[in-house]
Amino acid sequence: MKNISFIAALATSIVFASCNSNKTETQGEVTEHHDEHENTNTAMLTAEQMKSIKIEFGSIEKKQLTTSLKANGILKVPNQNRANATASLGGVIKTILVQTGNAVSKGQIIATISNNSFITMQEEFLSVSSKAELAQLEFNRQKELQQGNAGALKNLQAADAELKTLKARKASLQKQLELIGINTNSLTSENIQSVANIICPINGTISNVMVNIGSYVDANNPIAEIVDNSQLHLDLYVYEKDLQKLKVGQTIHFTLTNNPGKEYDADVYAISNTFEQNTKAISVHAMVKGNKQGLIDGMSITALVSLENATVDAVPTNAIVNHEGQDYIFIITDAHSEEELHNETETAEHKHDESGHQHTEKEEPKHKEEGTTFEKIPIRRGTTDVGYSEITLLKDIPANSKVVVNGAFFILAKMNNKGEAHAH
Repeated sequence: MKNISFIAALATSIVFASCNSNKTETQGEVTEHHDEHENTNTAMLTAEQMKSIKIEFGSIEKKQLTTSLKANGILKVPNQNRANATASLGGVIKTILVQTGNAVSKGQIIATISNNSFITMQEEFLSVSSKAELAQLEFNRQKELQQGNAGALKNLQAADAELKTLKARKASLQKQLELIGINTNSLTSENIQSVANIICPINGTISNVMVNIGSYVDANNPIAEIVDNSQLHLDLYVYEKDLQKLKVGQTIHFTLTNNPGKEYDADVYAISNTFEQNTKAISVHAMVKGNKQGLIDGMSITALVSLENATVDAVPTNAIVNHEGQDYIFIITDAHSEEELHNETETAEHKHDESGHQHTEKEEPKHKEEGTTFEKIPIRRGTTDVGYSEITLLKDIPANSKVVVNGAFFILAKMNNKGEAHAH
Protein backbone atom coordinates (compact mmCIF):
# COMPACT_ATOMS: atom_id res chain seq x y z
CA MET A 1 0.00 0.00 0.00
CA LYS A 2 2.87 2.36 0.80
CA ASN A 3 4.51 1.49 -2.54
CA ILE A 4 1.32 2.34 -4.46
CA SER A 5 1.03 5.71 -2.67
CA PHE A 6 4.68 6.50 -3.45
CA ILE A 7 4.27 5.70 -7.18
CA ALA A 8 1.12 7.87 -7.46
CA ALA A 9 2.84 10.84 -5.80
CA LEU A 10 5.86 10.47 -8.09
CA ALA A 11 3.66 10.41 -11.24
CA THR A 12 1.79 13.51 -10.11
CA SER A 13 5.02 15.46 -9.50
CA ILE A 14 6.34 14.45 -12.98
CA VAL A 15 3.14 15.71 -14.66
CA PHE A 16 3.31 19.05 -12.84
CA ALA A 17 6.98 19.43 -13.69
CA SER A 18 6.27 18.70 -17.36
CA CYS A 19 3.42 21.25 -17.48
CA ASN A 20 5.56 23.95 -15.84
CA SER A 21 8.36 23.22 -18.30
CA ASN A 22 6.01 23.49 -21.31
CA LYS A 23 4.52 26.69 -19.98
CA THR A 24 7.96 28.23 -19.53
CA GLU A 25 9.00 27.22 -23.04
CA THR A 26 5.76 28.59 -24.51
CA GLN A 27 6.18 31.90 -22.72
CA GLY A 28 9.75 32.05 -23.97
CA GLU A 29 8.60 31.45 -27.56
CA VAL A 30 5.89 34.14 -27.25
CA THR A 31 8.40 36.60 -25.85
CA GLU A 32 10.87 35.74 -28.60
CA HIS A 33 8.10 36.00 -31.22
CA HIS A 34 7.02 39.41 -29.88
CA ASP A 35 10.55 40.74 -29.88
CA GLU A 36 11.30 39.42 -33.34
CA HIS A 37 8.25 41.04 -35.00
CA GLU A 38 7.97 44.30 -33.18
CA ASN A 39 8.70 46.13 -36.50
CA THR A 40 5.79 45.19 -38.77
CA ASN A 41 7.51 46.76 -41.82
CA THR A 42 10.31 44.18 -41.83
CA ALA A 43 10.58 40.46 -42.44
CA MET A 44 13.46 38.02 -41.99
CA LEU A 45 14.26 35.13 -44.34
CA THR A 46 16.90 32.45 -43.96
CA ALA A 47 19.26 31.51 -46.78
CA GLU A 48 17.26 28.33 -47.39
CA GLN A 49 14.02 30.31 -47.66
CA MET A 50 15.58 32.80 -50.08
CA LYS A 51 16.82 29.96 -52.23
CA SER A 52 13.46 28.16 -52.25
CA ILE A 53 11.51 31.25 -53.41
CA LYS A 54 14.33 32.30 -55.77
CA ILE A 55 14.99 35.72 -54.30
CA GLU A 56 16.88 37.99 -56.71
CA PHE A 57 18.42 41.39 -56.04
CA GLY A 58 18.83 44.51 -58.13
CA SER A 59 18.85 48.26 -57.66
CA ILE A 60 16.93 51.40 -58.61
CA GLU A 61 18.01 52.15 -62.18
CA LYS A 62 17.79 55.09 -64.55
CA LYS A 63 15.58 54.03 -67.44
CA GLN A 64 14.26 55.83 -70.50
CA LEU A 65 10.55 55.10 -70.47
CA THR A 66 7.71 56.36 -72.64
CA THR A 67 5.91 58.55 -70.13
CA SER A 68 2.28 59.57 -70.16
CA LEU A 69 0.14 62.14 -68.40
CA LYS A 70 -3.07 61.04 -66.71
CA ALA A 71 -5.98 63.50 -66.72
CA ASN A 72 -9.76 63.61 -66.46
CA GLY A 73 -12.21 65.17 -68.86
CA ILE A 74 -15.66 65.16 -70.36
CA LEU A 75 -17.11 64.38 -73.79
CA LYS A 76 -18.73 67.30 -75.61
CA VAL A 77 -20.54 67.99 -78.85
CA PRO A 78 -19.79 71.37 -80.53
CA ASN A 79 -22.67 73.84 -80.54
CA GLN A 80 -22.90 73.70 -84.34
CA ASN A 81 -23.71 69.98 -84.00
CA ARG A 82 -26.49 70.51 -81.50
CA ALA A 83 -29.95 71.88 -82.30
CA ASN A 84 -33.46 72.36 -80.96
CA ALA A 85 -36.56 71.72 -83.03
CA THR A 86 -38.96 74.61 -82.43
CA ALA A 87 -42.28 75.91 -83.69
CA SER A 88 -42.27 79.35 -85.31
CA LEU A 89 -45.78 79.93 -84.00
CA GLY A 90 -47.35 78.84 -80.75
CA GLY A 91 -49.92 76.09 -80.60
CA VAL A 92 -51.06 72.78 -79.15
CA ILE A 93 -48.99 69.63 -79.76
CA LYS A 94 -51.09 67.17 -81.77
CA THR A 95 -48.61 64.36 -82.47
CA ILE A 96 -45.04 63.40 -81.52
CA LEU A 97 -43.38 61.16 -84.09
CA VAL A 98 -40.02 60.47 -82.41
CA GLN A 99 -38.63 59.19 -79.12
CA THR A 100 -35.42 59.80 -77.25
CA GLY A 101 -32.61 57.88 -78.93
CA ASN A 102 -34.16 57.85 -82.42
CA ALA A 103 -31.88 58.73 -85.32
CA VAL A 104 -33.31 61.56 -87.43
CA SER A 105 -32.34 63.40 -90.60
CA LYS A 106 -32.55 67.02 -91.63
CA GLY A 107 -36.05 67.95 -92.88
CA GLN A 108 -37.78 65.02 -91.18
CA ILE A 109 -41.15 65.72 -89.50
CA ILE A 110 -40.80 65.02 -85.77
CA ALA A 111 -44.09 66.50 -84.44
CA THR A 112 -47.23 68.39 -85.47
CA ILE A 113 -48.83 71.42 -83.87
CA SER A 114 -52.26 73.01 -84.32
CA ASN A 115 -53.48 76.59 -84.05
CA ASN A 116 -56.48 78.40 -85.53
CA SER A 117 -54.14 81.12 -86.74
CA PHE A 118 -52.62 78.58 -89.18
CA ILE A 119 -56.00 78.35 -90.96
CA THR A 120 -56.37 82.13 -90.96
CA MET A 121 -52.90 82.61 -92.46
CA GLN A 122 -53.62 80.16 -95.28
CA GLU A 123 -56.96 81.80 -95.97
CA GLU A 124 -55.31 85.20 -96.13
CA PHE A 125 -52.56 83.91 -98.38
CA LEU A 126 -55.06 82.53 -100.89
CA SER A 127 -57.04 85.79 -100.78
CA VAL A 128 -53.96 87.97 -101.27
CA SER A 129 -52.79 85.71 -104.10
CA SER A 130 -56.11 86.21 -105.92
CA LYS A 131 -56.03 89.97 -105.38
CA ALA A 132 -52.44 90.10 -106.58
CA GLU A 133 -53.42 88.35 -109.82
CA LEU A 134 -56.26 90.86 -110.34
CA ALA A 135 -53.95 93.77 -109.52
CA GLN A 136 -51.45 92.46 -112.09
CA LEU A 137 -54.15 92.47 -114.77
CA GLU A 138 -55.23 96.00 -113.83
CA PHE A 139 -51.65 97.22 -113.93
CA ASN A 140 -51.13 95.70 -117.37
CA ARG A 141 -54.37 97.36 -118.63
CA GLN A 142 -53.45 100.76 -117.28
CA LYS A 143 -50.01 100.45 -118.79
CA GLU A 144 -51.47 99.75 -122.24
CA LEU A 145 -53.87 102.71 -121.90
CA GLN A 146 -51.05 104.99 -120.89
CA GLN A 147 -48.96 103.92 -123.84
CA GLY A 148 -51.93 104.78 -126.16
CA ASN A 149 -52.52 108.08 -124.37
CA ALA A 150 -55.97 106.81 -123.48
CA GLY A 151 -55.51 106.63 -119.70
CA ALA A 152 -54.43 108.95 -116.95
CA LEU A 153 -50.95 108.56 -115.53
CA LYS A 154 -52.25 108.59 -111.97
CA ASN A 155 -54.36 105.50 -112.66
CA LEU A 156 -51.27 103.61 -113.77
CA GLN A 157 -49.37 104.74 -110.69
CA ALA A 158 -52.20 103.66 -108.39
CA ALA A 159 -52.39 100.23 -110.06
CA ASP A 160 -48.61 99.84 -109.69
CA ALA A 161 -48.72 100.73 -105.97
CA GLU A 162 -51.59 98.33 -105.33
CA LEU A 163 -49.77 95.49 -107.13
CA LYS A 164 -46.55 96.04 -105.14
CA THR A 165 -48.46 96.09 -101.84
CA LEU A 166 -50.21 92.83 -102.58
CA LYS A 167 -47.01 91.16 -103.78
CA ALA A 168 -45.23 92.15 -100.57
CA ARG A 169 -48.06 90.84 -98.43
CA LYS A 170 -48.17 87.58 -100.41
CA ALA A 171 -44.40 87.05 -100.04
CA SER A 172 -44.62 87.68 -96.29
CA LEU A 173 -47.43 85.16 -95.82
CA GLN A 174 -45.62 82.66 -98.01
CA LYS A 175 -42.50 82.80 -95.83
CA GLN A 176 -44.53 82.46 -92.64
CA LEU A 177 -46.36 79.42 -93.97
CA GLU A 178 -43.11 77.82 -95.15
CA LEU A 179 -41.64 78.29 -91.65
CA ILE A 180 -44.45 76.21 -90.17
CA GLY A 181 -44.02 73.55 -92.85
CA ILE A 182 -46.88 74.39 -95.23
CA ASN A 183 -46.07 74.22 -98.96
CA THR A 184 -47.70 77.30 -100.55
CA ASN A 185 -47.09 76.08 -104.10
CA SER A 186 -49.65 73.31 -103.66
CA LEU A 187 -51.98 75.22 -101.33
CA THR A 188 -55.56 75.59 -102.50
CA SER A 189 -58.89 76.29 -100.85
CA GLU A 190 -59.53 72.53 -100.88
CA ASN A 191 -56.40 71.49 -98.92
CA ILE A 192 -56.10 74.08 -96.15
CA GLN A 193 -54.27 72.42 -93.24
CA SER A 194 -55.28 72.70 -89.59
CA VAL A 195 -51.90 71.54 -88.24
CA ALA A 196 -48.29 72.51 -88.95
CA ASN A 197 -45.24 70.28 -89.05
CA ILE A 198 -42.23 70.59 -86.76
CA ILE A 199 -39.16 69.90 -88.90
CA CYS A 200 -35.81 68.47 -87.74
CA PRO A 201 -33.07 71.06 -88.44
CA ILE A 202 -30.00 68.72 -88.56
CA ASN A 203 -28.98 65.08 -88.85
CA GLY A 204 -28.43 63.38 -85.53
CA THR A 205 -30.10 61.62 -82.62
CA ILE A 206 -32.99 62.78 -80.45
CA SER A 207 -31.49 63.42 -77.01
CA ASN A 208 -34.57 64.89 -75.34
CA VAL A 209 -38.26 65.52 -76.02
CA MET A 210 -39.56 68.44 -73.99
CA VAL A 211 -43.32 68.31 -74.68
CA ASN A 212 -46.34 66.04 -74.37
CA ILE A 213 -49.31 65.57 -76.65
CA GLY A 214 -51.90 68.24 -75.81
CA SER A 215 -49.44 70.63 -74.21
CA TYR A 216 -49.32 74.23 -75.43
CA VAL A 217 -46.01 75.68 -76.54
CA ASP A 218 -45.19 79.29 -77.27
CA ALA A 219 -43.47 80.41 -80.42
CA ASN A 220 -39.76 79.46 -80.58
CA ASN A 221 -39.95 77.22 -77.50
CA PRO A 222 -37.90 74.01 -77.94
CA ILE A 223 -39.89 70.86 -78.63
CA ALA A 224 -37.02 68.35 -79.03
CA GLU A 225 -33.22 68.41 -78.80
CA ILE A 226 -31.07 66.79 -81.51
CA VAL A 227 -27.37 65.96 -81.11
CA ASP A 228 -24.98 65.01 -83.91
CA ASN A 229 -22.15 62.88 -82.46
CA SER A 230 -20.15 62.81 -85.69
CA GLN A 231 -18.02 65.73 -84.45
CA LEU A 232 -17.77 64.54 -80.84
CA HIS A 233 -14.70 65.82 -79.02
CA LEU A 234 -13.38 65.72 -75.48
CA ASP A 235 -12.34 68.51 -73.15
CA LEU A 236 -9.39 67.37 -71.06
CA TYR A 237 -8.55 69.32 -67.90
CA VAL A 238 -4.80 69.69 -67.34
CA TYR A 239 -3.12 71.62 -64.54
CA GLU A 240 -0.69 74.45 -65.13
CA LYS A 241 2.42 72.45 -64.18
CA ASP A 242 1.72 69.89 -66.94
CA LEU A 243 0.70 72.32 -69.67
CA GLN A 244 4.17 72.53 -71.26
CA LYS A 245 4.10 68.77 -71.82
CA LEU A 246 1.19 69.03 -74.27
CA LYS A 247 1.07 70.13 -77.89
CA VAL A 248 -1.30 69.98 -80.84
CA GLY A 249 -1.22 66.63 -82.62
CA GLN A 250 -0.53 64.44 -79.58
CA THR A 251 -2.52 61.22 -79.25
CA ILE A 252 -4.81 60.67 -76.28
CA HIS A 253 -5.97 57.22 -75.19
CA PHE A 254 -9.08 57.40 -73.04
CA THR A 255 -11.70 55.20 -71.43
CA LEU A 256 -15.11 55.96 -69.95
CA THR A 257 -14.81 56.51 -66.22
CA ASN A 258 -17.80 54.26 -65.48
CA ASN A 259 -16.93 51.67 -68.14
CA PRO A 260 -13.15 51.29 -68.45
CA GLY A 261 -13.30 48.12 -70.53
CA LYS A 262 -12.95 49.75 -73.97
CA GLU A 263 -10.28 52.24 -75.05
CA TYR A 264 -10.78 55.09 -77.54
CA ASP A 265 -8.36 57.47 -79.25
CA ALA A 266 -8.40 61.21 -79.84
CA ASP A 267 -6.01 63.79 -81.30
CA VAL A 268 -5.29 67.15 -79.65
CA TYR A 269 -6.38 69.98 -81.98
CA ALA A 270 -6.43 73.01 -79.65
CA ILE A 271 -5.20 74.12 -76.22
CA SER A 272 -7.08 76.81 -74.33
CA ASN A 273 -5.25 79.92 -73.11
CA THR A 274 -7.54 80.58 -70.16
CA PHE A 275 -8.18 78.82 -66.86
CA GLU A 276 -11.43 77.04 -66.17
CA GLN A 277 -13.79 78.79 -63.78
CA ASN A 278 -12.99 78.19 -60.08
CA THR A 279 -10.02 75.92 -60.92
CA LYS A 280 -6.40 76.17 -62.04
CA ALA A 281 -7.05 73.69 -64.83
CA ILE A 282 -6.77 74.45 -68.55
CA SER A 283 -8.93 72.82 -71.23
CA VAL A 284 -7.24 70.75 -73.90
CA HIS A 285 -9.53 69.97 -76.84
CA ALA A 286 -9.18 66.71 -78.76
CA MET A 287 -11.19 65.21 -81.61
CA VAL A 288 -12.40 61.64 -81.06
CA LYS A 289 -11.27 59.23 -83.79
CA GLY A 290 -12.80 56.03 -85.12
CA ASN A 291 -16.03 54.40 -84.00
CA LYS A 292 -17.95 56.60 -81.56
CA GLN A 293 -20.63 54.05 -80.72
CA GLY A 294 -21.40 54.11 -77.00
CA LEU A 295 -20.05 57.65 -76.55
CA ILE A 296 -22.56 60.26 -75.42
CA ASP A 297 -22.27 63.97 -74.83
CA GLY A 298 -21.52 64.67 -71.15
CA MET A 299 -19.81 61.37 -70.30
CA SER A 300 -16.80 61.55 -67.95
CA ILE A 301 -13.55 60.06 -69.23
CA THR A 302 -10.10 59.17 -67.92
CA ALA A 303 -7.30 59.81 -70.40
CA LEU A 304 -3.59 59.08 -70.91
CA VAL A 305 -1.66 61.58 -73.02
CA SER A 306 1.39 59.99 -74.68
CA LEU A 307 4.52 62.07 -74.00
CA GLU A 308 8.10 61.85 -75.20
CA ASN A 309 10.63 59.41 -73.71
CA ALA A 310 12.00 60.49 -70.33
CA THR A 311 14.81 59.14 -68.10
CA VAL A 312 13.35 58.28 -64.69
CA ASP A 313 14.05 56.16 -61.58
CA ALA A 314 12.68 52.70 -62.29
CA VAL A 315 12.70 49.09 -61.08
CA PRO A 316 11.47 45.89 -62.74
CA THR A 317 7.68 45.83 -62.52
CA ASN A 318 7.85 42.48 -60.63
CA ALA A 319 9.68 44.28 -57.81
CA ILE A 320 6.54 46.25 -56.93
CA VAL A 321 3.87 44.79 -54.66
CA ASN A 322 0.59 46.32 -53.55
CA HIS A 323 -0.91 46.06 -50.09
CA GLU A 324 -4.15 47.78 -49.08
CA GLY A 325 -3.96 50.19 -52.01
CA GLN A 326 -0.33 51.26 -51.47
CA ASP A 327 2.60 50.20 -53.66
CA TYR A 328 5.86 49.01 -52.05
CA ILE A 329 9.34 47.67 -52.82
CA PHE A 330 11.59 45.63 -50.48
CA ILE A 331 15.20 46.47 -49.69
CA ILE A 332 17.86 44.76 -47.52
CA THR A 333 18.21 46.62 -44.23
CA ASP A 334 20.83 44.54 -42.31
CA ALA A 335 24.63 44.58 -42.76
CA HIS A 336 24.87 41.50 -45.01
CA SER A 337 26.87 42.00 -48.13
CA GLU A 338 26.18 40.08 -51.33
CA GLU A 339 29.23 37.89 -50.64
CA GLU A 340 27.99 37.04 -47.15
CA LEU A 341 24.52 36.26 -48.53
CA HIS A 342 26.17 33.93 -51.04
CA ASN A 343 28.19 32.24 -48.30
CA GLU A 344 25.07 31.72 -46.18
CA THR A 345 23.34 30.09 -49.12
CA GLU A 346 26.32 27.78 -49.67
CA THR A 347 26.36 26.88 -45.96
CA ALA A 348 22.69 25.90 -46.14
CA GLU A 349 23.35 23.75 -49.21
CA HIS A 350 26.46 21.91 -47.85
CA LYS A 351 25.27 20.14 -44.73
CA HIS A 352 27.46 17.12 -45.35
CA ASP A 353 31.24 16.83 -45.58
CA GLU A 354 33.18 15.37 -48.49
CA SER A 355 32.94 11.82 -47.09
CA GLY A 356 29.13 12.10 -46.94
CA HIS A 357 28.96 12.02 -43.12
CA GLN A 358 26.79 14.58 -41.37
CA HIS A 359 28.53 17.00 -38.96
CA THR A 360 27.88 16.23 -35.35
CA GLU A 361 29.41 19.40 -33.95
CA LYS A 362 27.16 22.47 -33.77
CA GLU A 363 28.38 25.28 -36.03
CA GLU A 364 28.49 28.74 -34.58
CA PRO A 365 26.35 31.30 -36.52
CA LYS A 366 28.23 34.07 -38.30
CA HIS A 367 25.67 36.69 -37.20
CA LYS A 368 23.71 37.40 -34.12
CA GLU A 369 20.51 36.73 -36.07
CA GLU A 370 20.03 33.98 -38.60
CA GLY A 371 18.82 35.19 -41.99
CA THR A 372 18.43 38.49 -43.85
CA THR A 373 16.09 41.34 -42.90
CA PHE A 374 13.99 43.06 -45.57
CA GLU A 375 12.15 46.37 -45.14
CA LYS A 376 8.98 47.44 -46.91
CA ILE A 377 9.40 50.89 -48.57
CA PRO A 378 6.32 52.83 -49.80
CA ILE A 379 6.48 54.23 -53.34
CA ARG A 380 4.33 55.96 -55.92
CA ARG A 381 4.22 54.07 -59.22
CA GLY A 382 4.45 55.98 -62.50
CA THR A 383 4.48 54.90 -66.12
CA THR A 384 5.22 51.29 -67.07
CA ASP A 385 7.15 50.33 -70.20
CA VAL A 386 9.41 47.48 -71.43
CA GLY A 387 9.03 45.55 -68.15
CA TYR A 388 10.06 48.48 -65.91
CA SER A 389 7.97 50.88 -63.86
CA GLU A 390 8.78 54.42 -62.84
CA ILE A 391 8.85 54.89 -59.06
CA THR A 392 8.95 57.80 -56.64
CA LEU A 393 10.22 56.90 -53.17
CA LEU A 394 7.96 58.04 -50.34
CA LYS A 395 10.68 57.28 -47.78
CA ASP A 396 14.42 57.95 -47.93
CA ILE A 397 16.65 54.88 -48.29
CA PRO A 398 20.45 54.52 -48.21
CA ALA A 399 22.30 55.02 -51.47
CA ASN A 400 22.96 51.84 -53.48
CA SER A 401 20.33 49.91 -51.52
CA LYS A 402 19.72 46.38 -52.76
CA VAL A 403 16.14 45.96 -54.05
CA VAL A 404 14.31 42.63 -54.25
CA VAL A 405 13.43 42.27 -57.95
CA ASN A 406 12.08 38.72 -57.77
CA GLY A 407 10.17 37.12 -54.89
CA ALA A 408 8.83 40.35 -53.36
CA PHE A 409 5.33 38.90 -53.28
CA PHE A 410 6.43 36.01 -51.06
CA ILE A 411 8.17 38.38 -48.65
CA LEU A 412 4.96 40.42 -48.41
CA ALA A 413 2.95 37.27 -47.74
CA LYS A 414 5.35 36.20 -44.98
CA MET A 415 5.19 39.67 -43.43
CA ASN A 416 1.39 39.71 -43.50
CA ASN A 417 1.17 36.25 -41.94
CA LYS A 418 3.51 37.27 -39.15
CA GLY A 419 1.55 40.44 -38.62
CA GLU A 420 -1.65 38.42 -38.19
CA ALA A 421 0.10 36.02 -35.78
CA HIS A 422 1.46 38.95 -33.79
CA ALA A 423 -2.03 40.45 -33.60
CA HIS A 424 -3.34 37.22 -32.10
